Amino acid sequence: MTPTPLHLSRGGTSVVLEPHPLGLPVLAYWGADLGPVDRGELEAIAAAQQPQRVSGGIDVPARLTLLPLESAGWQGTPGLVGDRAGTHLYPRFTVTATSLHDDGATAVVEASDDDAGLGLTATLHLTDSGLFTQRLTLTNTGDDDYEVRSLALFFPLHPTAVEVLDTTGRHLRERSPQRHALTAGTYARTSRRGRPGADATVLLAAGAPGFGFERGTVQGVHLAWSGNQQVLAEKTPAGAAFLAASEVLAPREVVLAPGQSYSTPVAVGSWGDGLNELSARFHRDLRSRDTHPRRPRPVTLNTWEAVYFSMDLERLKALANRAASLGVERFVLDDGWFRGRRDDTSSLGDWYVDGTVWPEGLSPIVDHVRALGMEFGLWFEPEMVNPDSDLARVHPEWILQPEGRLPLPGRQQQVLDLGNPEAYAYILGRLDAILSEYEIAYVKWDHNRDLLEAADARTGRAAGHRHVQALYALLDELRRRHPALEIESCASGGARVDLGILQRTDRIWTSDCIDPIERLVNQKYTGLVVPPELMGMHVGGPVSHSTGRAHTLPFRAATAIFGHYGIEWDISDLSEAEYSVLGRYVRLHTSWRGDLHRGQVVHADLADHAMDLRGIVSADRRRALFGYSLTASSASYPPGALTFPGLAADAHYLVDLAVPEEGHPGNGQSPLAWLQAALDGAPLRLSGRALARAGVQAPVLLPEQTLLIELRQED
Repeated sequence: MTPTPLHLSRGGTSVVLEPHPLGLPVLAYWGADLGPVDRGELEAIAAAQQPQRVSGGIDVPARLTLLPLESAGWQGTPGLVGDRAGTHLYPRFTVTATSLHDDGATAVVEASDDDAGLGLTATLHLTDSGLFTQRLTLTNTGDDDYEVRSLALFFPLHPTAVEVLDTTGRHLRERSPQRHALTAGTYARTSRRGRPGADATVLLAAGAPGFGFERGTVQGVHLAWSGNQQVLAEKTPAGAAFLAASEVLAPREVVLAPGQSYSTPVAVGSWGDGLNELSARFHRDLRSRDTHPRRPRPVTLNTWEAVYFSMDLERLKALANRAASLGVERFVLDDGWFRGRRDDTSSLGDWYVDGTVWPEGLSPIVDHVRALGMEFGLWFEPEMVNPDSDLARVHPEWILQPEGRLPLPGRQQQVLDLGNPEAYAYILGRLDAILSEYEIAYVKWDHNRDLLEAADARTGRAAGHRHVQALYALLDELRRRHPALEIESCASGGARVDLGILQRTDRIWTSDCIDPIERLVNQKYTGLVVPPELMGMHVGGPVSHSTGRAHTLPFRAATAIFGHYGIEWDISDLSEAEYSVLGRYVRLHTSWRGDLHRGQVVHADLADHAMDLRGIVSADRRRALFGYSLTASSASYPPGALTFPGLAADAHYLVDLAVPEEGHPGNGQSPLAWLQAALDGAPLRLSGRALARAGVQAPVLLPEQTLLIELRQED
C-alpha cells in the first residue's frame, strides 16, 4: 500500500508531509490552514507539488525533505554532516514508522540507515497558536564512534517569498533591522560567540515583496538555543526556497559512542499575513506555558545607573524610599555588593557579601526595602570570573581555556566552565546559600562577555555545547530549590535573547541602552518573538548614559510603557515636577498592565519612516493603548493620518488621550479637532474599520516626542 501524506493542522496552520521513495518525507507545505482534507485531496496536493525531471539534472529531482541529503539527490545545504573516522559520509535513511498524535497536531517519523549505523527520530508539532516546531534526534546504532558536525532543521517557504528580513547590531544597539532580496544561493547568519550575541538575529524571516507588519505573507524561524547557532535562507537553482536552523558545533564537540544520541535544539517557525500576526503566534504560545509569569509584573527600580558601584546604605535607603512612594514594587541591587567588588576589574566569582561594605550583611537594605512593601532583587554574574579573584587564584582550571593559556579578556573577565562538575557545584552552592539567607524575590542574571576559545582546561576539548547544557541545568535546579524566584536574563544587555533561555527565566533585559530613540527600534524587533511582559523596559535619566542624548521625561516614560516597566535612574533628588510626571506614568502603566501584558502587540505600517505608531489591543479588543512617536522631523507638515491596526472592525471606539496633561503637543500649533474633542471631554466615536482605513490626523509633534492615545469601546 502506498504511504499516505501526513497533514498536521492546528492554530490556523497546516503542514503537509509527502512520502519520498528515497528516504524521509518531503516538506510539501507549511502555512495557512488548508481546512479539512481527506486522503484523496492530500494525495492530490502531494502530486501537484512534484517537480519535473529536467535536462542536466538528477534523474530523480531533489526535494526538500525533513533531512535533505545527497543520497536523495540534494545538492543544497545538507541536513546532516557527520562521519565515522572519514567513512559513512552519505547516509540514506529509510522510514520505519510514522505516527500522528494530539489530534493531528504532532507527527513522529522514525527512520534508520543500518549500513551507516544511524537512527533518526523527527518530531514535528503544531502548537495551539499555530507555531511549527521541529526537533531531530540522531542515534548511533553502530559499533564505533560517530561524529556529528551539523544537524539542521528545514522549513519550506511560500512561493511568493522574495525578500529577507533579519536583525543585526552590537552592544547598546541590538536588533537593528536589515532587508535584502532572496536571491539564488545561501544567506547565513552564524553566531560563534557562545551565546547568540548582540549582533544575532532573533528571527530570520522571508516573505512577499514589501511585506510589513500589517500585511504580506511572511514566514520566520527562530532557534531556541542559547549558544552557537546558525539560521539561513536559501534558494536553489531547482526552485526550492527554505529557511533552516542548526546549532554550530566545534570539531569533535559531539562524538556519539555506540548507543548515544544527539538532539537538536527546537527550531520554531511562525507565519502570518504581516509580522503582527507572525509575532502574535509566538506571544500566544509563550503565554500558554505553565511557567509563564501570571501575576502582574512588578514595577522595578534597578540601581545600576543610579549609583553604579557605590554601595552606601543611606543613599540606597533614600533611593528605596523615593521608589516606594512612586509606586515601585521591586528594588534591585546591582553590581558591587560582593567581596572586593569596587569596580569591574576584580572579584567576579567571589560570591560572598562584602563584610567591609556590609558589616551586618545585606539584611539592613533587604529589610528596609521589604518594610516599604517592595520585593528585593539582587545582581549576579554566575558564569564569569575575574582573573583577579580568589576563585581564579585557587581554581584556574575552572576557567574555559585552550591548552595552557587564557583567552583574550573581555571586560577584564573570563568564563567559568560550568560543565566542570566542581565549578558547577560551587556556583550552585554559593547562589543557593545567598538566596536561602535573604528574602530575594528576583535575580538579575548577567553575562557580560562572549565566549572565546571555549575549551575544557583539563582536556582541550570544545566545551560550548556542554556549557549551555550546564547553564540550563543550573537554572532549572535553582528554580526547583526556589520556586517563587524570578530570574532576568541579561547578557551585556540583549546578547542572549532566545526561547531556550526564556524557558527558564522570566524576562530579558532588552538592551543596556535606555535611550528612547534606540529603544523604539530595539523593542519593536525584539517583540517579533518576545511578548512585552518579558521585555525589561525602563525609564532612564535625562541624559542617556550610552548615547549622551537628552530627552524629556514624558518621552522616556512613554517609550517604556508597554513592557515590564521599570526605572534606571537616580530618582532620590527629583524635582517636584519630575516626581509628579514620573508618578503619573507609573500609575498609567499599572492601570493598563493587565491588558498590556495579555493583549496583541500591533505596529502600523506608515509611509513616513519618522512616524512610529505601535500599540497593544486588549484580548477582548474592547480597548487599546497606542503610542505615536515622531523619531525625526517629518517630511510632511502636517504629517498626515494615523491608521490603527488590530481593532474590532464593527465595534465603535472613543478616541481619547491616555495622559490628558500632554495637551496639544508641538509648540503652539493650531488645535487638532479630534485631540481637542478629547481634551474637552467629548472624544470622537469611530468604528474600528474607520480607524484602520481612514484613521485620524497625526498631531504635529516635535522630533522625539510621544503621544499616548487610548481607544475604548463605549459601555
